[in-house]
Amino acid sequence: MIENPFSHLDLQLKYLPRQSGVYLMKNKQGIVLYIGKALHLTHRVRSYFQKGTQHADKTQSMIKQVESIETLVTGSELEALILENSLIKKYRPKYNILLRDDKNYPLLRLPIGDDYPRLQIVRRAQNDGARYFGPYIPSNGLYEMLRLLRKLFPLPNCTIVIDGNAPRPCIEFEMKRCLAPCTGNQSKADYHEMIQRIQLFLEGKDDLLIKILRQEMAKKSAALQFEEAGQIRDQIAKVTRALQTQRIIGFKRDDQDVITLFRQADKVLIAILFVRGGTVLGKKDFFLKKVGDDSDASLLSAFLQQFYDRDRIIPKQIILPAAIPGQLVLQQWLSEKRGAKTRLLAPKRGADRPLLDLAMENAKAAFESRMHTTKTVEAGETTLQSLLHLSKLPNRIEGYDISNIMGQSAVGSMVVFEEGMPKKSDYRRFRIKTVSGANDFAMMAEVLTRRIAMCADENANRPDLILIDGGQGQLSAARAVLEKAGWGDVDTIGLAKEKNGNPERVYLKDVTVAIVLPKGSPATRLLVAVRDEAHRFAISYHRKIRAKKMLD
Repeated sequence: MIENPFSHLDLQLKYLPRQSGVYLMKNKQGIVLYIGKALHLTHRVRSYFQKGTQHADKTQSMIKQVESIETLVTGSELEALILENSLIKKYRPKYNILLRDDKNYPLLRLPIGDDYPRLQIVRRAQNDGARYFGPYIPSNGLYEMLRLLRKLFPLPNCTIVIDGNAPRPCIEFEMKRCLAPCTGNQSKADYHEMIQRIQLFLEGKDDLLIKILRQEMAKKSAALQFEEAGQIRDQIAKVTRALQTQRIIGFKRDDQDVITLFRQADKVLIAILFVRGGTVLGKKDFFLKKVGDDSDASLLSAFLQQFYDRDRIIPKQIILPAAIPGQLVLQQWLSEKRGAKTRLLAPKRGADRPLLDLAMENAKAAFESRMHTTKTVEAGETTLQSLLHLSKLPNRIEGYDISNIMGQSAVGSMVVFEEGMPKKSDYRRFRIKTVSGANDFAMMAEVLTRRIAMCADENANRPDLILIDGGQGQLSAARAVLEKAGWGDVDTIGLAKEKNGNPERVYLKDVTVAIVLPKGSPATRLLVAVRDEAHRFAISYHRKIRAKKMLD
């Protein structure tokens, strides 16, 4: 028998498609290591394996593990980009740059097609004909904007059906914070004029808004309606004062996302400023560690793909510190998602450069703050490992708590902290199903049993440390479940609350005397933060269940 001179991988490399598409690199277990796209699959994939090519350490490590390559042909490079995004979300490969961001940021929704539109707070923009403004990060900026709008414009703050037939207005009318369209005091036409002015304000079209108000004031004066003219004059003064504090003087009034990057070695912080109508509505930071030798440009390209692949409001312009690979295709993709042209710009000078510099200052400051926090957390984790004789550094801590009233509406919670920070995407809530009466030990056993069953693979998302809210009894119940399930090697502790002046105490398996935690130390703060968050999460779910029962 003549042996095939080619390995399975060699054959795949020899017969690669010449079209554009997506490639998936897999190890011998079939686990996807990396997903990429290419205009020419043949050239791109073979470039990884050409002799004499100098690759970065991270890429070399990946190539050594590759046993097979799967390719998916697409009709264009844009289709390849869309497919690549979808597959990265599905497989979350180890060697791709992965963005941890599963949140939808708060927005203001104005349903302009309604007879009497009112502002609403939502977290997802939909293609429903409404206008969306935002995002507002942190969310308290949104509530500040709402308060400001209601000072400037007498917009209804109720949820009743407005049809002009209400018998009398509410107290908001008496306080001059609403013109009572519900009673017909404000006509539908006048109401929509106010809505148009609110849109102008939110869009940053200050000059046009002031011009319209002044024209209306002049008309009222000419018609000898001096009281109404005075009210408009006061409104102009309020709007002008608000604009002076809201707008960034000297900057353009476009809608822009300004993205920049600060880097030290293999740690990177990407900062994004959300600028709408000349106002910075908020900012968001993303910390990436162990990015290896990936270039700044490739990091930014991956960030754009993953960040805007969710339901985001895509602005007219996205400002970047430098050009990125595949910029034209990304620009086309963003424009199609937005339904209007979006431009990717990398200004060296001009009106957009100061905003980019501002974003860079934010990125640097956030990076330094993150590194300080990281050092504090690492110190706390190291102290914990030594103090509690843990088998490994507690990088991933899972905290559990039970909440019930005499066994009624019993629920359990699981919270997750990684690197000292909450990882809310991994939080879980459990409604107790198998335990009757007030038996916290049995309830904790049920929660842990169900948690372990969630792990299809025994090493998938295994915690380094499990924290139980309670003493030796709760800990023993938890350990019995873990030992039975083959999780006996997972470090587990019970944390008893501080009472009657006694400090926080930690209970360990097979140790009868509790360990007293040093008050105020980083290790103590970390454990207390996990315990308190588990308690908060359990209580909030318990209250929700009770409220639902009361309504049934």
